[in-house]
Amino acid sequence: MIFKMRSLRISLLFVLIISACGFAGAQTQVKVLTLPEVIEIAKRQSPDALAAQHRFRSSYWQYRNYKAGLMPMLTLDGTLPSLSRSIEKITTPEGDFFYERNLANYTAALSLSKNIGLTGGQIFLNSDLQRIDLFSDSTVTSYLSSPLNIGIRQPLFNYNPFRWARRVEPMRYNEAERRYIEDVEQVSISAVNLFFSLLDAQIRQKIQQINLANNDTLYQIARGRFNIGTIAENELLQIELSLLNARAAVESASLDVEMKMFSLKSFLRIPEDVSLQLIAPSAPAAPVIDAQLAVNEGRENRSDALAFERRMIVAESGVNKAKAENRFNANLYAVYGLTQSSSDLSTVYKNPQDQQRLVLGIQVPILDWGLTRGKIKLAESDRELERTAVQQEMIDFDQEIFLKVMQFNMQRGQLEIAAKSDTVAVKRYEVTKQRYLIGKIGIIDLNLAQTEKDNAQQGYIASLSSYWRSFYELRKLTLFDFIEGRRILFNFNDIPDVE
Repeated sequence: MIFKMRSLRISLLFVLIISACGFAGAQTQVKVLTLPEVIEIAKRQSPDALAAQHRFRSSYWQYRNYKAGLMPMLTLDGTLPSLSRSIEKITTPEGDFFYERNLANYTAALSLSKNIGLTGGQIFLNSDLQRIDLFSDSTVTSYLSSPLNIGIRQPLFNYNPFRWARRVEPMRYNEAERRYIEDVEQVSISAVNLFFSLLDAQIRQKIQQINLANNDTLYQIARGRFNIGTIAENELLQIELSLLNARAAVESASLDVEMKMFSLKSFLRIPEDVSLQLIAPSAPAAPVIDAQLAVNEGRENRSDALAFERRMIVAESGVNKAKAENRFNANLYAVYGLTQSSSDLSTVYKNPQDQQRLVLGIQVPILDWGLTRGKIKLAESDRELERTAVQQEMIDFDQEIFLKVMQFNMQRGQLEIAAKSDTVAVKRYEVTKQRYLIGKIGIIDLNLAQTEKDNAQQGYIASLSSYWRSFYELRKLTLFDFIEGRRILFNFNDIPDVE
């Protein structure tokens, strides 16, 4: 109830500001915004939101490229033509001779290939046609066709990058999705900070304007009392000094409002000719949050939680690679196909002959002076170092969420105290002001009451800002909506260029 009363009073205060500044509306458009409206605008068009979209699109297309690499690839290669004119040596039974060679070579090949993720090899089909024109006293043309070749390239014991990519790449893309939601929540946090920065400046400006009006009234009254001899000149001078300080404070507060408004409009990409007036929000209707629930949701939803697992898989793949690349290796290359040659294009595909090719290459390290063992030990050391780092980051991960929950739950009590203090300080100032007007107390007591009133009102806004900031920081840390009681989701198809 206190929160609602405070919000209503501050909202009415800003309505008065808008009414007082209505004469400027003919030149400057005044836009009244609430905190939810500022957050929605920020999510839609702020530079940070657009940058988050670009980062996610980059991750999306990286994942799409990975999946495309697993699909069959059809390519067409051609040489149209390759011209050569040279003097070359030819060896015959009669001896070596040099002769002038002048030819044109044309080729066209159609290939279909597919990576085998399970084994790390590749199967392929291809068909090609070649033509050679030899230029001399007469042109001699010949054709060579390979209507169909089927083959396989297969490392037998080598490191298989496809096997590890099948585990890592989907996790990396899932991280990108979660990280995008975290970036959106960070946009909300930035919007909250800028919103309350301007709201606090506008409230300070209004406070200083009210104080200036009060000090001006008190100064007029004090001059009358001084003229009839009921107060000393020292007290009149003290009141005049307060009036001068109030005028300086109004000018300083007005400048601060302009600076904070420029920052918020720049973040929201709002035109310069628009003036913003903010409505103070009430506290979010979030329940008292259970710390263990928040930690569990953070482990389940955060991108960092998924990154911990991915980093360990990558470290394990490094060890596997070091072991596989520094031991006995073999590569198999096998092709079976058909081929034919002819001087006539119409007959080059008739009665093709079969052709086979089989290559088995091996690599056996015999003496490397401990290089193989050193590479493996280095990879194992990197893996253990990564495991230690991940374990510590997981502890810090849980502790960060736990402390943020404690801070958020504490902010509720702090906000209630700040709201009550503001109400009490306002009432005390009004009582003190009336007592001063009837001559019961001096100017020092009145100035003290005014300072306490101003500090209490600003303290309430600061406490409200901390409460909202903690609320959105907790959403970012857990990707969980504690008001709705569900995980924060996003339709990624709404992002341009994401299918």
